[in-house]
Amino acid sequence: MLSEERNRLLAQVGAGTPMGELLRRYWMPIAGASELDATRVKAVRLFGEDLVLYRDLSGNYGLVDRHCPHRRADLSYGFVEECGLRCNYHGWLFDRDGRTLEQPFEDVASLDGACPEPGRSMHFRDKVRVKAYPVEIKAGLVWAYLGPQPAPLVPNYEPFLWENGFAQIVISEIPCNWFQCQENSIDPVHFEWMHRNWSIRLRGETGPYAPRHLKIAFDEFEWGHTYRRVTEDAGEDDPLWTVGRVCLWPNALFTGSHFEWRVPIDDANTLSVTWHFSRVPNEREPYVQETVPTWHGPIKDALTGKWITSHVMNQDFVAWLGQGEIADRTQEHLGTSDRGVIAIRKRYLDDLDALARGEDPKAVVRDPQVNRRIDLPIVNKHIFIDGLPESAYVNKVNSAVARSYIFQVGQPESVRRAWEDAMGFAREEPAGGVLEILSGTRRA
Repeated sequence: MLSEERNRLLAQVGAGTPMGELLRRYWMPIAGASELDATRVKAVRLFGEDLVLYRDLSGNYGLVDRHCPHRRADLSYGFVEECGLRCNYHGWLFDRDGRTLEQPFEDVASLDGACPEPGRSMHFRDKVRVKAYPVEIKAGLVWAYLGPQPAPLVPNYEPFLWENGFAQIVISEIPCNWFQCQENSIDPVHFEWMHRNWSIRLRGETGPYAPRHLKIAFDEFEWGHTYRRVTEDAGEDDPLWTVGRVCLWPNALFTGSHFEWRVPIDDANTLSVTWHFSRVPNEREPYVQETVPTWHGPIKDALTGKWITSHVMNQDFVAWLGQGEIADRTQEHLGTSDRGVIAIRKRYLDDLDALARGEDPKAVVRDPQVNRRIDLPIVNKHIFIDGLPESAYVNKVNSAVARSYIFQVGQPESVRRAWEDAMGFAREEPAGGVLEILSGTRRA
């Protein structure tokens, strides 16, 4: 268990809090670039700050304070120009660096010598800025950096460089604290119960239950931690033991086919951002994806008002939400399966100490040579790189060649069609739905 003080320390992310300052040292994915193709302006909230993300008419992205510094109008109702975002109240125009480019009446008044206050010059606009944060685009994701300069590099993870694949971005807002979401990233045993056995019961069956975990291990490496497992139906030569899965630092899970980031909105809400890659069959090569689609996954059933339980990540959401807005870790009783949770808590505390000494925390990327490609442990990496023939997908030789999207409910029809066009065959779901797949798969 943790003390109440330590629990607050790890959970709170507002400006000036230790963990908030730590996480601001990293670039965070906050949206899909394709979201701003049609709607150029989007309100976002990050680390307790209300902001506006936009894409101007020149294609440049910006992230600025939601409130105009003139009289605090809501800039999410502003409109983009060739350069920057204009407030719809009095027309003040701001660029992506926060500079004021135009103050329409003030500019005219100063030229006419009609300044409303003594001493105000034609350079009044140079004295007013809106808070702004750097934004970059990588792998179809919009990344933001809210920390001090100099900013590190946006991590260039190996999967972002893979070719011949269909990527998609899925976003959900989860009304609970980010830290209990991230602790799920280092918890192998939950898969046996939450995703397999619970799926069996959700289908109305009472068994047989999934093969049990026999051995688990946790290891730290440069970019995070790995968790490894041996189950009753696999030996120590299985890649889930020899390679494992990745708890990616500081706030993500990486499984090989996809990343899941848990980005703090504030202390009580988390932005779940998933980037998923499907390797196309060899017969479809070369395949070049023009746009990475973004969609928003629901978490609650509109008819029943209950949390959705049909897909992998929706089941995870149920666990996180069930722990409360902020999990009360003073009441927990940790066992041997929780060694990974204990390890990452210690690592965050060590990073807070490093930050207090003026050092970079773990996994901050500053070396361009290192960032040419950041390799991660990946089960079945050869499949993602080299691909497989279409017959492998038909025969379902491996979970890396899944013919359905099992991770979140709500994939739009347009994204399904785009995926089918890329893959060359129709998405397939068994009669029992995704729960049938979950209750029968081991390799996650």
